[in-house]
Amino acid sequence: MSESLVVCNVAEDLVEKLRKFHFHKEMNNASIIMKIHKDKRRVVLDEELEGISPDELKDELPEQQPHFTVYIPYPLCFIFSSPVGHKPEQQMMYAGSKNKLVQRAELTKVFEIRNMEDLTEEWLSDKLGFFH
Repeated sequence: MSESLVVCNVAEDLVEKLRKFHFHKEMNNASIIMKIHKDKRRVVLDEELEGISPDELKDELPEQQPHFTVYIPYPLCFIFSSPVGHKPEQQMMYAGSKNKLVQRAELTKVFEIRNMEDLTEEWLSDKLGFFH
C-alpha cells in the first residue's frame, strides 16, 4: 500500500480544532479522539477529553476499532491506534488517511500502537524521549 494513498478527507472544522489544540493552555492532560465516518469517508471528531492520563485514555478507546488521537500536555503527539483483529477494510481506510490528517493538522510526533494495553505513561515517555 502506498504511503501517499488518501482514502478519506479531513473535516475542516476538525483541522481548525487541531490547530488550536497546539496552543492548549490548560495544565491538565487533554485529548482529541477522531474516527472515520465510513459513509462520508471523512475523519471527524469522536470525543474530547480533559484531565485524562494515558492509562485512562486507553480505557476510553475501543479495543477492536482503530482511532486517531491527539494527546497533550506532553509535546503534542498523534497516536494511531490500530488494534489487531479489526476488519481489513477499516485498516485500509485508517492507514490510508493517517498521513493526510497528520499533514493537515501539522503534527510532528506520530506514533502507532497495535495493542491498547501498551498505551501507558511509560510507553508514551519512551516514545517521546526520542525527540529530546
